[in-house]
Amino acid sequence: MKWVECPRDSWQGFAGFIPTAEKVAYLSRLLEAGFRHLDLTSFVSPKWVPQHADAEAVLAELPPPRGHEYLVIVANEKGLERALAAPNVTSVGYPFSVSETFQLKNVGKTVADSWDQVARLRDLAAGRLNFVVHLSMGFGNPYGDPWSPELPVEFVGRLREMGIREIALADTYGVASAAVIGQTLRAVVGAFGPEGIGAHLHSRPEGTLEKVDAVLASGVRWLEGALGGIGGCPFAGDDLVGNLSTEQVLPYLAQQGVEVGVRLEGLLELADAAALLRTRFA
Repeated sequence: MKWVECPRDSWQGFAGFIPTAEKVAYLSRLLEAGFRHLDLTSFVSPKWVPQHADAEAVLAELPPPRGHEYLVIVANEKGLERALAAPNVTSVGYPFSVSETFQLKNVGKTVADSWDQVARLRDLAAGRLNFVVHLSMGFGNPYGDPWSPELPVEFVGRLREMGIREIALADTYGVASAAVIGQTLRAVVGAFGPEGIGAHLHSRPEGTLEKVDAVLASGVRWLEGALGGIGGCPFAGDDLVGNLSTEQVLPYLAQQGVEVGVRLEGLLELADAAALLRTRFA
C-alpha cells in the first residue's frame, strides 16, 4: 500500500504561520518514522495560501529524497516553474475538480480551460518531475453540479489518453459514503485497473475504517491522510471534516495484512506533535 502523508493539507488552513524550522523538524520526524511519500508544501500565491510562502526554504532544508517522494501542489505554470527551480522536489500535483463550481473556486478556471492547463503542465514537467492529478470532488459535490461514477471514469480516461498515469480521486468535502466510494473506485478500476489510482478521502473518525474497507475492496492500493486527521481544503466550505487519520488507519491496515512500511510504535507521538502544531497555530 502506498500511503501519502499530507502535512501540506493539514497546515494550509491554519491561521498562524508555522515557522520554517518547525515545519522542517516535523517533516524530518516523518522521514525518520519511515514515511516515503510526503505531500509537503505548495507553490501557489501566498495571497491564497500564506502558510506555504516558505516552500522553497522548507525544501532546501530537507535531506535529498533518495527514493522518497516529495510532492508539491501547483495551480499553474508559474507554480510549476518554481517547483522545477526548487531543490528536492520529485513530484507535482495539480488539483483538477470534476465539479465546475469547485474548479472555479479553487483555481479560478473552468473545467474546459483546466484541460488545456493540464496539458501545458504535463509538457513542462515531462522528463523532469513526476506529474500527478488530484481529481477533486471525485465522489460527488455539494453544489448540485452533475456527477455520477461515470464522470470520474471519463476524466481518468481522458487523462490516461494524455499520458498521465498517476491520478488520485478526492472526496474534498468528506460527504461521500463508503458505498459511493466503493462504487466509484470499482468503476474506475474496472475500466483502467488499480495501478496508478489513488484515493484522498476526508472523513469523520467514526466513518474512517468503513471507507478504508471500501478502498481495499476496490483493489486500489494508494491512500492519503494526515496525522491527527488534521486538514482539508480551505476553499471547500465551513463544515469540513478532516483527512483520514494516519494513526487510526495504518494500524488497521497492518491488522489486514497490508504493509505500508511506516513504524507503528511512534505514530501516537507523531500525532501528538501534529496536534500541538494545530493548537499553537490553527
